[in-house]
Amino acid sequence: MFDSIVDYFSGIDPILAALYAGLFTWGVTALGAAVVFLFKGVNKKLLNGMLGFTGGVMIAASFWSLLSPAIDMSEGESFEKVMPAAIGFILGALFIFGLDKIMPHLHVNFKKAEGPKTSLQRTTLLTIAIALHNIPEGLAVGVLFGAVATGSPDASIAGAVLLAIGIGLQNFPEGIAVSMPLRRMGLSRRKSFMYGQASAIVEPIFAVLGAVAVGFFLPILPYALAFAAGAMIFVVIEEVIPETQQDEHSDIPMLGFVLGFVMMMVLDVALG
Repeated sequence: MFDSIVDYFSGIDPILAALYAGLFTWGVTALGAAVVFLFKGVNKKLLNGMLGFTGGVMIAASFWSLLSPAIDMSEGESFEKVMPAAIGFILGALFIFGLDKIMPHLHVNFKKAEGPKTSLQRTTLLTIAIALHNIPEGLAVGVLFGAVATGSPDASIAGAVLLAIGIGLQNFPEGIAVSMPLRRMGLSRRKSFMYGQASAIVEPIFAVLGAVAVGFFLPILPYALAFAAGAMIFVVIEEVIPETQQDEHSDIPMLGFVLGFVMMMVLDVALG
């Protein structure tokens, strides 16, 4: 089945492929958000374990799918070879850091809103927080499909498809992590679902932007791959891992993290 998916994506325009991949990751988020129609709540330990899994997948994907190819495709030796990845990584982290400062948002633990003061409702602030989280994921998918379009030997359609699948899998608990807290805040199931799925609408948008950018500006490719990696790792450290450490049972999310990391690493090396 995986080979059939790869063959299909190999035969279509890379920008269209990036759009489809982004729509897939958005759709899996919507599936996670739809859990609100089935259950009144989700066990906090289970949710933390799934969020830990999310962090593991994101960090493994950041290295195996993005940073390593960025370094391999850079020219030169020694410091010259690694500098594009280093610069792109720093810029990616600073990009999300800057968005964190200028965009009002509220993390899942609901303790305090971040960013500028605003009159926006908490539901909107939570959705913005997860949307910020999803921007680098969309970029990562788009940039990798764009890299394949350039003919780079260090990027493959299988690797791009696998990255989309990995991000899709970890988006499922993200959808739950938005819709369930909103339901507990008193929103209807329908509104909780709508906010939950809306948090990932940025992914197909930024997937297309990433693919287009690489297609027009080929020299930025290693910088763009590392940029997406830096943004993703910033999100994991600043948001995902802290969210799992709010309770006493921090061992469950850590085990989830290890499982997510190993799964993404094995799949990427074996299939990508």
